[in-house]
Amino acid sequence: MKFFKSHFALSRSQQNGIFLLVILIIVFQVIILFDIFPETEPKIVDREKIKNFQKQLDSLNRISERTKDTVYPFNPNYITDFKGYQLGMTVEEIDRLLAYRAAGKWINSPVDFKTVTGVSDSLLSKIEPSFRFPAWAQNAASSKVNKDHKKLGPAVIDLNSASAADLRKVNGIGEVLSLRIIKYRQSIGGFLSPIQLKDVYGLSPEVIDRIEERFRILTRPDITIRNINMLTASELAEIPYINEQLAREIITYRSLHEGIRTFEELSKIRHFPSDKIDRIKLYLTIN
Repeated sequence: MKFFKSHFALSRSQQNGIFLLVILIIVFQVIILFDIFPETEPKIVDREKIKNFQKQLDSLNRISERTKDTVYPFNPNYITDFKGYQLGMTVEEIDRLLAYRAAGKWINSPVDFKTVTGVSDSLLSKIEPSFRFPAWAQNAASSKVNKDHKKLGPAVIDLNSASAADLRKVNGIGEVLSLRIIKYRQSIGGFLSPIQLKDVYGLSPEVIDRIEERFRILTRPDITIRNINMLTASELAEIPYINEQLAREIITYRSLHEGIRTFEELSKIRHFPSDKIDRIKLYLTIN
């Protein structure tokens, strides 16, 4: 009772002062508890995070630069001006191709493409693995090659029918290498492109160049280009350069990513032979 009496004994102004003080204490407690005023100072980004982010950007740029030179499978009969420019063809070479097609004629083989356009051997060897012709065109090309084989001269021999004795006529190829080439040719069912000679152990780039001077792929093996997203593990294992373990890993990657969209994705798969992607493209396609 004395407390209440002493309080009410205070003057009006003293009571208001005490009341105001209590209100201020409550307000400050609320501010401290709920942190009403957010920080206005700018956050400082760690330099290490900036460096890591920059490395990621650089890595993406490098990947972008590599994919610029990627040549995806295409039918050379439908090359446009822009596509020809991308492939590295000159204006004259593109014009020859367009004029040939405008006359209602078709290109059925890499030999036809070189004859019509006049492209260099180096450019042809680069883009030839990406050529895709329909089955009827390949059959027509094979028939034409067999008829015109004598016109090419005695120096030109079909790489897919050459004997070990024929191969030994090339400087740098002896008995061992000639038999090794024949054995490798049999293991893959026949050469689809001269670039597959790179996989024959012991053949130097110089010797491969000499082989290409005297040999051509005049008859192509009967191989169907198949969609990598539609094959089973056992079917993938039948493709040259792909064994059973790699086939299973491709299937696993394909399932996790709901399909494979580019050949470059394959390099992300463990044990995938990225250095042989140009040869693997000869047997597979991505639709």
